[in-house]
Amino acid sequence: MRWIVLFEDTKEMLAHRKRHGAAHLAYLDLYSDRILVGGGLRTDPDAPFCGGLWVVEAAERGDVEDLVRHDPYFHPDHRSYRIMAWGKAIDRPVTL
Repeated sequence: MRWIVLFEDTKEMLAHRKRHGAAHLAYLDLYSDRILVGGGLRTDPDAPFCGGLWVVEAAERGDVEDLVRHDPYFHPDHRSYRIMAWGKAIDRPVTL
């Protein structure tokens, strides 16, 4: 089953990102078999980050929730998230 996680950050999250960036990237690498795609979101290409997006492969919603909550970027005061089931319309390999 595929899921997406849509993250929304407060402005204060930028400082948290700077402090935990290396650990966050290591975490994404550690779970690359489950977190298939991940990246930061901005309102414009030159704007500061305001959130993020993951595409996750997991059997259950709870598995996705665990991945989010153990990520070094997770900070409940500065980052909210929504988890949604996702179905890919065209089933073919994607290279980004």
